[in-house]
Amino acid sequence: MNRRDFLAGAFSTAVAASFSGQSRAQSPGFRLVDVTSAAGVHFQHNSGAFGGKFLPETLGSGCAFIDFDADGWPDILLVNGMDWSGHKQQRTTLKLYRNNRNGTFTDVTHAAGLDVEMYGMGVAVGDYDNDGFPDLLITCVGQNRLFHNTGKGTFVDVTRKSGLFGRQAFSTSALWFDYNRDGLLDLFVCNYVKWSPEHDVFCSSDGKRKSYCTPEAYHGETCWLFRNRGDGTFEDVTAGSGIFDASSKSLGVAMFDYDDDGWPDLLVANDTQPNKLYRNQRDGTFKDVALEAGVAFSSEGKARAGMGVDVGDISNDGRPAIAVTNFDNEMIGLYRPVTRGSYNDIALQAGIGEVSRATLGFGCIFADMNLDSALDLLVVNGHIDETVRNIRYGVGYAQPPHLFLNDGNGHFHDVAADAGGGFASPKVGRGLAYADFDRDGDVDVLLTTNHGPAFLYRNDQLSGNHSIRFYLVGTKSNRDAIGARVRLTAGGVTQSRTVKSGSSYLSQSELALTFGLGARDAPERLVIDWPSGKNEEFKNLKTGRAYRCTEDKGIASLPGW
Repeated sequence: MNRRDFLAGAFSTAVAASFSGQSRAQSPGFRLVDVTSAAGVHFQHNSGAFGGKFLPETLGSGCAFIDFDADGWPDILLVNGMDWSGHKQQRTTLKLYRNNRNGTFTDVTHAAGLDVEMYGMGVAVGDYDNDGFPDLLITCVGQNRLFHNTGKGTFVDVTRKSGLFGRQAFSTSALWFDYNRDGLLDLFVCNYVKWSPEHDVFCSSDGKRKSYCTPEAYHGETCWLFRNRGDGTFEDVTAGSGIFDASSKSLGVAMFDYDDDGWPDLLVANDTQPNKLYRNQRDGTFKDVALEAGVAFSSEGKARAGMGVDVGDISNDGRPAIAVTNFDNEMIGLYRPVTRGSYNDIALQAGIGEVSRATLGFGCIFADMNLDSALDLLVVNGHIDETVRNIRYGVGYAQPPHLFLNDGNGHFHDVAADAGGGFASPKVGRGLAYADFDRDGDVDVLLTTNHGPAFLYRNDQLSGNHSIRFYLVGTKSNRDAIGARVRLTAGGVTQSRTVKSGSSYLSQSELALTFGLGARDAPERLVIDWPSGKNEEFKNLKTGRAYRCTEDKGIASLPGW
């Protein structure tokens, strides 16, 4: 949402089109099938738009895969908005769909106690009390909501009891992570700008009719950090942690260990403000090192309109790269480490830059879609204003997603048009998440659209590539093992993954880890670096299986795969 570009003159999309032609250079090796309706997922996002052009109407909302009943099958959660006060026409709530284990889902929102009206934006999933059942944080415009999972198929609103009540903001993405490594999940929440219906600013592109404002019309807002006390309550430690920054306009957040010291750090994507890289100083505080790390700005030294963010080891060298989606004409940022703690934006060289110049990106995820052992990059796109075509030639409100296939040699090719299932059809994309919902060994895709439907795409493999999956359970570490780094070696190639909450945009993928192995039959070894500091190594594993790894208690093959 960059004011410099939004009202700028037209630009040609011919270059981007020529780059997108690379999508025919190689077969994807898989097919995406739109199973939304057949799976029983019937959802319509309500932005609350009534003509008032309120800023939050342009941004929502997110989605998550959550195994809420702990049966080993990923369920679906879709966040929703609501009508604004004084303009009520319908009642809308988030939706929880239980996985029926046969390719279909059942709406259990009411039975689970989640049919609560709120202007929801994002979702973060994490077992904050280590009882074996994932809990939910829903970020909202106004009051965020924390729902505790009872373990009986229901959730209880514990916002007030937990100490999170009373803070009003325009919150966006969030994540759970154990920043002090005490075995308890703490909470990080992104906030966007200081906005409320009562303090809405009049903006106009023609001086007459109201239009959606860019974020420059509003003051920024600090993110929040809450420490888990271990008794079901949280302490706001924002002020003393080094996180406080009232200039931020944050939309996306990802966790990773950027300096490889065993402590989780945070990358925050900011809109028209520099991105933040909060380095964990291992004493309960953080320091922003984004500028010296080279991820605060574009390669031209400009703050871009950061939306979504994800982190992944795209080169299988053990050093995670960073993807940040931005406004149209700004390109996706793909930051690759060149030394420990230092990054360069390689989006242009990698084949991602020009292809993404004409699109406005939101949710993004690294996932090995064809199971060839190289992480690919998926991005959903969509503009913020349906009148954009009247302002900028060649730029649409609904835009096709990107599916950048990693060739393993540092280059990506957009194969969205070849993936099938209507995946490449234009959408007003926002949230994006992945999980193996049908437990066939590959990752499937869930995405949301603004004021539109959600889409569920099943991934059908065509190449015959093998995979192996891991579910981690912490004992000394937090039970979800969020922050654990897993390294799998096969055929001389070592892939690394991190169990993580957050990432993408307003969304969360499953916590289980999927490794593609190509044609290799079996890995040589698995190494787990637990958040507690313990390291474990396992051998004699087989592809085509899923394993449960329990800290200090070994590894076990899961039945039914």
